[in-house]
Amino acid sequence: MKLAFVTDSGTGFNAEFWKERGIYSLPLQITIDQETFEENETISYGQIIRNLHDQVLMKTSLPSLGKIEDLFEELKNEGYEGVFCVPICSGLSGTLNAMESAARQVGLQFYGYDCYSTAVVEAHCIEIAKRLYDQGKTIEEIMATLDQICAHANTVVLCNDLQHMKRGGRLTAAAAMLGGMLKIKPLLHLDRSTAGRVDVFEKVRTMTKAQDHIIEHLKEVGVQAGDDITVAHVDSLEVAKEFAKKIAAQFPDCSVRVIDLVSAVGIHTGLNTLCVQVFDPAGYDVDVYNDQNAIKIQ
Repeated sequence: MKLAFVTDSGTGFNAEFWKERGIYSLPLQITIDQETFEENETISYGQIIRNLHDQVLMKTSLPSLGKIEDLFEELKNEGYEGVFCVPICSGLSGTLNAMESAARQVGLQFYGYDCYSTAVVEAHCIEIAKRLYDQGKTIEEIMATLDQICAHANTVVLCNDLQHMKRGGRLTAAAAMLGGMLKIKPLLHLDRSTAGRVDVFEKVRTMTKAQDHIIEHLKEVGVQAGDDITVAHVDSLEVAKEFAKKIAAQFPDCSVRVIDLVSAVGIHTGLNTLCVQVFDPAGYDVDVYNDQNAIKIQ
């Protein structure tokens, strides 16, 4: 079966980046004052950071349904018989369901995988899925490998700005005020156990204590030698680098890097957010970050 591989901008990369790798990508949408932009296409990461500094309210949504349908129609006309999709997880977006509906509508066989996360995990999953397909692996073999990658994947988010979450409607004004007075740093996580939905698993005071708690959490979830660890940040590079060094010291047999947090997440969490993603790369190098702006720690 001739399969097309499809993801979205939740990976942190634009459509051109993925096109060079034989993969199709659809942009998530960002709405500002009733004007809608396409992530990484018609609005840049830098502009989003500037908007966060200016306290401009931004909202995100799944890719345009029309764009999904148009892409799948084009794929059908080019002779593809099916699509293999790994978008941002269903706990955060309706993209996976929308892709399935569009595929059925145009008559394409649909294979979808919910990575229960986004960003680095999503990018690695779609890249490896395409690579395995090119090697002649079956759908079942591809799914089994993705399961290995995601089975113990864990994403932890440390929000620094509760006022930003209040403005975005994700925290009440009273909770934001109390959290600010007590200097509470909420630790959020999403993985298979939360069905890809964001859940609060701890509340601590001060950034240092929060970072230490994340490291202990990584130990508790069983980070092993060979696992891949990414520290992502929202305009807080130096803090992220120092945090990544602390993580690397605790997990010397893991690959550790620092990147910008994908804008679709950073829009909701605010400036100075730190995010840690860890997963089993299933024996494959995380190639998509080799030549990007990632800072390799070890």
